[in-house]
Amino acid sequence: MSAVPIETAVDAEERPQLQTVRVWDLPLRIFHWSLAIAIAAAYVTAEFGGSEWGEWHGRIGWFVLALFIFRLVWGFIGAQHARFRRFFPTPGRIRAYLQGRWRGVGHNPLGALSVLALLILVGAQVATGLFANDDISFAGPLASWIDSGASQRLTSWHEQVFYVLAGFILLHIVAVLFYLLWRRSNLIAPMLTGYKLVAYAPAVASEKSLAWRFAAAVFVAVAVSWLIFRDAPPVQAESVAAPGATSDW
Repeated sequence: MSAVPIETAVDAEERPQLQTVRVWDLPLRIFHWSLAIAIAAAYVTAEFGGSEWGEWHGRIGWFVLALFIFRLVWGFIGAQHARFRRFFPTPGRIRAYLQGRWRGVGHNPLGALSVLALLILVGAQVATGLFANDDISFAGPLASWIDSGASQRLTSWHEQVFYVLAGFILLHIVAVLFYLLWRRSNLIAPMLTGYKLVAYAPAVASEKSLAWRFAAAVFVAVAVSWLIFRDAPPVQAESVAAPGATSDW
C-alpha cells in the first residue's frame, strides 16, 4: 500500500470545498436588470427621441421611481443578502476586506460602497426629474410646485447627475469585467441565476413569507409613485417656463 505524499494530504485538507449557495433572490435580480434597461431607455428617449418621445421619457421616469422605492423597501424587509444591514460597508468591514479577513457571499464592502453610490445617484436623478422641465414636450409631475427658475436649475442638475450616474455605471461594468478576467470570478451569472460557487458559505436562516414581503414592497412602490403622479399630474411645459427661456437639453 503506497503512502500518500504529505504535501498532497495537506493540500487536500487546506483546499476549500466549493459550495453552491443562493446569493441573489429573484425580486432583487428583476430589480437589477429592470433598472439597467430603464436607465438605458430613459437616456435614449431624452437624447434621441425629440419631442415625440417626451411622454415616454416621463413614463420611464415613473417606472424608475417605482423601482427605486421598491429597492429601498426591499433593503429592509427583503431576502437576507438584499438587506442593507447585511452588507452595509462599515469601517470595520472595509478594513477586514482590505486586510483579506472579510468573509461573505454577497456584496463585498467595496462593492457595497458602489451599490449605495448608485442608489443615491438614481435617487437624485429621480428627484430632480420630478421637478424638471425641458420647455418643449416634458414637465415633471411636480414642476408646477416650484417657480420656473428653480425648475430650470433642477433640469440642469437632472442632466448633470445623469453623467455622473453613467460614469458610475461604467465603473461598475469595468469592475465586473476585472473580476471576470483577472480574478476569475463571474459576477454576472449569479445575477442571472441567483446562485454562486463559494468557498465560504455562512449559515443563513431560512426565508419565510418572502412572497408576502415581495407583494408588500411592490404595493408600497406602486402606491407611492402612483400618488406622486396622480396628485401632481404633468403640466404643459409652457406653464412653468419663463418667457423666452431656452432649454438646457
